[in-house]
Amino acid sequence: MRKTRSIGGHDRRPGFWVYGVLIAVLVGSFFPIWWSFLIGSQDATAINKNGMIFVPGGNFFANAATVIDSIPFWNALLNSIIVSSAVALSVVAFSTLAGYAFAKLKFRGREGLLVFVIATMAVPTQLGIVPLFIVMSRLGWTGSLWAVIAPGLVTAFGVFWMTQYLKDALPDELIEAVRMDGASMIRSFWHVGLPAARPAAAMLALFAFIGTWTNFFWPFIVLDPGNPTLPVALQQLQAAYYVDYSLVLSGVVLSIIPLIVLFVFLGKQLVAGIMQGAVKG
Repeated sequence: MRKTRSIGGHDRRPGFWVYGVLIAVLVGSFFPIWWSFLIGSQDATAINKNGMIFVPGGNFFANAATVIDSIPFWNALLNSIIVSSAVALSVVAFSTLAGYAFAKLKFRGREGLLVFVIATMAVPTQLGIVPLFIVMSRLGWTGSLWAVIAPGLVTAFGVFWMTQYLKDALPDELIEAVRMDGASMIRSFWHVGLPAARPAAAMLALFAFIGTWTNFFWPFIVLDPGNPTLPVALQQLQAAYYVDYSLVLSGVVLSIIPLIVLFVFLGKQLVAGIMQGAVKG
């Protein structure tokens, strides 16, 4: 009996071009990490002598030990974990609350306020550095981690992300049924809105964590050299007239290892959550 093909083409296997594009994206994404490891496993003499390097050397662990001894590595690592975790949790909490309000509550000026929040994404970060530094200085937070955590407690992208997700993933009828049962607005958010927002909240937490972990510009301005985050500490490896790229890139590899570990342990759950949310939506 002849097997029929589905009308929408859902049973059709991906073609050669699909796999080709996916492989190209995978190679392009992994190449900077591999290249950093290649340079970080060499010494300065080998880099200057050979130019292009295609085979890892045997000096990575020695370079990594030099990096750890040359900068306040463990303090910077702890600071990055504290700052990134605090910002990720805060962004998820505030953005989910705001997204629920914009997506499901009816109040005057809702559309205009949402447009204003989204429009702030077009303002370059550099324009707000001077007034932000003045505020942090008057609060007495310069040099402390609060100066890095406070400006990132909520983001316009997070509010937009959660608003768009909750508009489609959370039916209005479900909220109305909960409210008719006597639940308050906060209780309806906690028992209905938050569970529906978990897949998008998980992805937002990952984005916020990685963005904060790799942020260099603002922490470099506001933190002291003795109390840096990891990207700021790695900058201390560059001397005034000479840069040892083997040390710098070995430090870069060390800084991204926690992110790789995070994705290895949480990536499967995040993808499963997104797929579950997509099916429910």
